[in-house]
Amino acid sequence: MALSTKNILGTKELTKDDIQQILDTADSFKEISTRAIKKVPALRGKTIINLFFEPSTRTRTSFEIAGKRLSADVINISGSTSSTVKGENLIDTARNLEAMSPDIMVIRHHCSGAAELLSQFVDSPIINAGDGSHEHPSQALLDLLTIRSHKGDLEGLKVAIVGDINHSRVARSNIRAMQTMGMKVRVVGPPPLIPVEMERLGVEVSHNLTEAIKDVDVIMVLRIQLERQNQGLLSSLREYSNYFCLTSESLAHTRDDLLIIHPGPVNRGIEIALDVMEGPRSLILNQVTNGVAVRMALFYLLLGEKNANPN
Repeated sequence: MALSTKNILGTKELTKDDIQQILDTADSFKEISTRAIKKVPALRGKTIINLFFEPSTRTRTSFEIAGKRLSADVINISGSTSSTVKGENLIDTARNLEAMSPDIMVIRHHCSGAAELLSQFVDSPIINAGDGSHEHPSQALLDLLTIRSHKGDLEGLKVAIVGDINHSRVARSNIRAMQTMGMKVRVVGPPPLIPVEMERLGVEVSHNLTEAIKDVDVIMVLRIQLERQNQGLLSSLREYSNYFCLTSESLAHTRDDLLIIHPGPVNRGIEIALDVMEGPRSLILNQVTNGVAVRMALFYLLLGEKNANPN
C-alpha cells in the first residue's frame, strides 16, 4: 500500500495508516543494520540529494547512511558549498539540481516552509529534514518507532514534552503525529517557551515539571535552542535548569516503566542531568539507531516499494 502523500513535508499530512506503514517498514529494516554487510539492493540506480543549509550530525548522517544501505547513490550538498553563497536563490538551486534527474531530495533549511516551497517547483519527492521552527517529520517518526518498540501499542500513552516548545520543530511534528496515533500530550516549560496555541491544539499545558511527569509513560526532553533565543525569553540558563532540568530528584515519583527520549543534541546539565541521560530509562541512542531505519523506510516507500525487493 502506497503512502497517501508524495512528499514528507510534515506529520500533519500523514494519516494513521501512513504512520503505521512507515513504522512497520522501518521495523523490517532494522535487521539490515546488524548484518556484516549492511546493504540491500532495494534502491540501486536511484539518486538521493541531501541539501542541508543548517548544521546537522544525526539527521544528515542518518539520511546518508539510509540511502547507502539501500544501495542508492547519495549526494550531499551544504549551504556553504552551494551556489546560494553566490546569490542564487533556493528555488533556482533546486531547479538546477532537478535538471540532473535526482529521484528524491532531502532538505534542511533555517526558514519555515522551505521544504513545502520547493515541493511546488520540482517534480522529485521532497523530504523535510527540518525547516526553521516548523516541522521535523522524520524525527517524530523515529521517536514513535522508539516508543512503540518498548511499549507496543501507542494508543492511549501519555507523553510529556519538556522544554523549549516555542522554537521546537520536533515538538510540533511529534504533537501532530502522537495525536494522530491516539496518544495524549502534555507540554511542560516556563510560560515564555510555550506557544499560546498549544491548548487550542488539544494539548495540556503545565509549568510544574515534578507534577507534570508523575503519571506519564514517556518524557521527551527538548534542547534549549540557544541559536534561536534572541528575544530574552529566559532570564538565565541557571534559572531554567533549577526548575526544568530532568534529574533523579524530579523523577523520584514517576512510573517505574517510564521512558526518556531526547532528539539531540543534548546540553548536559541544562535540560537533563548526566545520570538521567545515561541511565536505564534513557533511549537516546536507541533513537539514533532507529533514525536510520525510519529514513530507509521513507526512501523505500517513496521510491522503491512498488518494484524493489528489500532483501
